[in-house]
Amino acid sequence: MAIHRFAFPTEIHFGAGARREAAKYLAARGCRRPLIVTDKGIAALPLLAEFKSTLSGLAVEVFAGVWGNPVKSQVDAGVAAFKQHKADAVIGFGGGAALDVAKVIALMSNHPGSVLEYAWDHPQVRAIEHELPCFIALPTTAGTGSEVGRSSVISDDATHIKKIIFSAKLLAKAVFADPELTLDLPAHVTAATGMDALTHNVESYIAKGYHPMCDGIALEGVRIAARALPVAVREPKNLQARSDMLMASLMGAVAFQKDLGATHSCAHALSTVADLHHGLANGIMIDYVMRFNQSVELERFAIMAEAVGIARGSREASADAFVDWLTALKREVGIPAKLGAVKVSKEHLPKLLDVAVDDICHQTNPRPCTRGDFERLFTEAM
Repeated sequence: MAIHRFAFPTEIHFGAGARREAAKYLAARGCRRPLIVTDKGIAALPLLAEFKSTLSGLAVEVFAGVWGNPVKSQVDAGVAAFKQHKADAVIGFGGGAALDVAKVIALMSNHPGSVLEYAWDHPQVRAIEHELPCFIALPTTAGTGSEVGRSSVISDDATHIKKIIFSAKLLAKAVFADPELTLDLPAHVTAATGMDALTHNVESYIAKGYHPMCDGIALEGVRIAARALPVAVREPKNLQARSDMLMASLMGAVAFQKDLGATHSCAHALSTVADLHHGLANGIMIDYVMRFNQSVELERFAIMAEAVGIARGSREASADAFVDWLTALKREVGIPAKLGAVKVSKEHLPKLLDVAVDDICHQTNPRPCTRGDFERLFTEAM
């Protein structure tokens, strides 16, 4: 019988006001000079200034050199800021991009070489040999769940090809998940990041492999996101909906240690080739990929239909209804139905296919996905 390895180690402080506990946590561990890593957009908002005010007594510096899909040069600049500040801790404050960069700034603060040399698929991948500085995470979006993830996705500046650095050593020492930090997200960001969280849960639940713990978390994450996402988009100040979406995001990221699927391979290609926001790319592609998958996972699709409250009389009817529900949800929260709406055209297709086929995520898709299958999926979505 196969031996399977599971781990759910992250310490999480969850709830409105949780951000105010970060200073006490750092001080108790002897950290006095944290570097906040965030993105350019957040740096200009009162949100960051208010959080900095909760860190009184600490010598705080901010690195706000993250934007778009993170690349190696952003990491290099962040490491330089860490060393110039003589920092002893990293605070990731932002969405998935900022948190991914924060993790590997901590890594590269005391490791040699290039960050891309630590990617799992590098031909001479470097080992993470030293204990990293204390890293804590405060998510300001409810989507990637990067705050509880053990990976960082960084692109090469020249090729834009995404590389994954994967290690339990990248995990945050603690997460301060405060839904109040997400209250000011505009509707289109709430929708895109929320569809990212939903996609993580859906794809994890149907991914190949044995992980009943992740299956249970993913299914509950689908149920929570289905209820909360339309409300969070429609009523941005609804703290309960924001809290539920933050929890669904956390759950999706914990669950996808089981694995993901072809939706993510499509999204990674779209981000690489067209610089499309990852959550938006997932949101556009999910119903096309799920329609492709449903025939091989009727039972699980029917269970998801039941979780979101739209089950029908038979497994086949329920599976159909679930995919139809995804399409309707996209329409309700303002996610485009087609890639043409985000200026992706057939001219992009050859490069999209190259990246999608090479992407690792579809290897655990419940239905094998060939280059021809990806071509049909992208063409249909265009």
